[in-house]
Amino acid sequence: MKVLKKICQIIIKTICFIAAKIVYRVKIEGIENVPKNSACIICGNHVHALDAPALIASTSRKIRFMAKQELWKSVGFKFMAWIFEVFPVARGQKDTEAIKTSMKILKSNEILGMYPEGTRNGIERGIKPKNGAVNLAIRMNVPIIPFGVSGSFKPFTKVVYRFGEPINFSNYKDDAKNKEIVDGLTSEVMSRVIELRDEIQC
Repeated sequence: MKVLKKICQIIIKTICFIAAKIVYRVKIEGIENVPKNSACIICGNHVHALDAPALIASTSRKIRFMAKQELWKSVGFKFMAWIFEVFPVARGQKDTEAIKTSMKILKSNEILGMYPEGTRNGIERGIKPKNGAVNLAIRMNVPIIPFGVSGSFKPFTKVVYRFGEPINFSNYKDDAKNKEIVDGLTSEVMSRVIELRDEIQC
């Protein structure tokens, strides 16, 4: 099974890489801000169902995203989640399995991908961003790397991802349970994400 999965990953990721570069003209800026070997959480704005696969296919480091568990009802999504090692999270409740998986990823010095909006274009729709990324960053003492993504994902237009400088939370290790502080930090992260998005010129 592991060999089959590896073969499938190589084939599908190669196809996604070609599609990302040729069909969606993906460009990544500021990738030097992402650690080459250590753990971090990347947080960005969520614009399209393809923005996570396109990013994963276009970067050399392994990124594991979490996604709402309702998406696993789709056979197609379930297959792609298996290929890209996406894992489910139950929204609106404390999902201990998702938290354990996230911590395991970070302990393994891998990259965890999260969308604090919790849905596509959440900021524009007035949805309050979720605190999960900041909570994990404080608990695991890892930085958050904000990124903005801009583009429509219409064929042969341009999609640009821009990564900003790491945000460190080591000074907040005693504040993980202080909701007011965590809310404020989450707002700061999303403000930086939106700034990065708005800086992009497609």
